[in-house]
Amino acid sequence: MYKPTRKPISFRLTASALLAGALFWSSPAFAVNKDMIQLQTQIQQLQDAVARLQQSNDERMGVMKDLMQQNADSINRMSTTVETLQKNLQTQTEAQTGKVDQVSGQIQSLNDSLDEMKARLARLEKLMQDVQSQQQSMSANMQGLPGGTPATVTATPAPVVETPAPPPPAPTGRKGKPSAGTPLAVAPAPAPVEAPAATAAPPADDLYKTALGDYMAAKYPLASSEFGDLIKFYPDHPLSGNANYYQGEIEYRAGQYANAVKAYDKVIEQYPDSSKVPVAHLHKGQALIALKQADAGVRELRSLIQRYPNSPEAMQARSKLSGMGIPVTPKRPVQ
Repeated sequence: MYKPTRKPISFRLTASALLAGALFWSSPAFAVNKDMIQLQTQIQQLQDAVARLQQSNDERMGVMKDLMQQNADSINRMSTTVETLQKNLQTQTEAQTGKVDQVSGQIQSLNDSLDEMKARLARLEKLMQDVQSQQQSMSANMQGLPGGTPATVTATPAPVVETPAPPPPAPTGRKGKPSAGTPLAVAPAPAPVEAPAATAAPPADDLYKTALGDYMAAKYPLASSEFGDLIKFYPDHPLSGNANYYQGEIEYRAGQYANAVKAYDKVIEQYPDSSKVPVAHLHKGQALIALKQADAGVRELRSLIQRYPNSPEAMQARSKLSGMGIPVTPKRPVQ
């Protein structure tokens, strides 16, 4: 019968040693693999965190871009709105300036019509005075007739100067000589020949009415000549101030701004009580600005506003200064 043989003890010891060695050598390798796995896990976690951070940053950048785009759109809309407001304001300012100019023109036309009405009233008063004088003369003549009504007012009779009768002609002797003792007759002196009277100027009101009518009809050269006649014949008449003003207007319309300024100065300086002084200030300032003398024009407009603050011309001067971007009141120098 077969019997298995027993392994020797040395074989057992060798196997045990080999197993122990294997166990010894396999333990460090297992530890290394565990550390690698942990390190890979940490790296993966770090990569995930970086990815999340990147995603968060991308989202935030997207939000910031949207906000920046919205701000840019808002700024653009605000710019458009501001431009629209500026255009509307400019349009309104121009419209108001046009309305002020229109109102000023209407007021000026009313003033011209008023001046014409004054001239007509003055002529009517003169005609009434002439009619009254004629009526008084007719009454006096009727009272002087026989059987007429005795005058209620006794006039002082003028002294009668008796004119001596001329001496009779001396009797002539022979050959036409006067007899002795007879005074010689003195031949009467020839009557002095009167010089023809100079042509009297028409009344100031008539001259003014004619000149104003030609001015309103745009007959400027003729009107200027007629206004000049009024100034020449009646330099101290109140209507001469108006005549100087209209001469300035004619020069202004013709683009002769320097001559217009001189005419306006005459109104302001020589006729301070004239109703044309405020508008003369206004148009003088405008003429100076047209002559590129902006500082002098601004001073003239400010003087108008200061002297006549509630006049329509002052309102127009304020509008002119505002359109030029100049304050109505000059700035005080900083001390």
